[in-house]
Amino acid sequence: MHIVSNVFGILIGSIFLLLSCGNSSESSQNMHKSMNTQTLHEAVSSGNKEMVLELLKMKPDLEERDASGRTPLMVATYNADKEIAKILIDAGADVNAQDNMLNSPFLYAGASGYLDIVKWCLENGADFTVFNRYGGSALIPAAEKRHLEVVDLLVNTPGYPIDHINNLGWTALLEAIILGGKSKVQVEIVKTLVKGGSDVNIADKDGVSPLAHAKQRSMKEIQNILLEAGAK
Repeated sequence: MHIVSNVFGILIGSIFLLLSCGNSSESSQNMHKSMNTQTLHEAVSSGNKEMVLELLKMKPDLEERDASGRTPLMVATYNADKEIAKILIDAGADVNAQDNMLNSPFLYAGASGYLDIVKWCLENGADFTVFNRYGGSALIPAAEKRHLEVVDLLVNTPGYPIDHINNLGWTALLEAIILGGKSKVQVEIVKTLVKGGSDVNIADKDGVSPLAHAKQRSMKEIQNILLEAGAK
């Protein structure tokens, strides 16, 4: 009986040792992955492309957030770091992941005129139902801020919500007229929006039409564009 008891004790001890080793190994792997992810954020923030490439070989969590809710791709996009953004997108980073300000790589790139990043986002699952903190799409601020190439790309993207209305009650066309100014580029943006199929008769939440806004601001060229498109 004493011998059996000793054998049983040895078996139990061996099982606990194996479990302990397994847990230790798992904890070590988790800690290693966490450290790699933290270092990835640092490498992206500092623009260290070579380190980013090396760290990606260790399969870090591409969607790990910093204190501001930003993924590494969001940080690269804020930094206008096209090279690193492309590397991360190619590695499978989520182009729709929103930070604490509700910016996503796709939304922010559109608003900032980062044409290449916008293209890569479109090629890698950009979600047209994800909106910024103003309830707006990537197109609306792009139209306001005179990013003509981005506007042209988005209005010619199949299925893109050209006439989406934000929390202010504005479409991209309305925002382009109300906030965009009177530059030649802005005229081209309105022309591009109209040619792309924007509804020229969607009024703001007060019932003021794009044409009426253009008249109030003495935007003669824009008025003509709208009238030719059937504005009332």
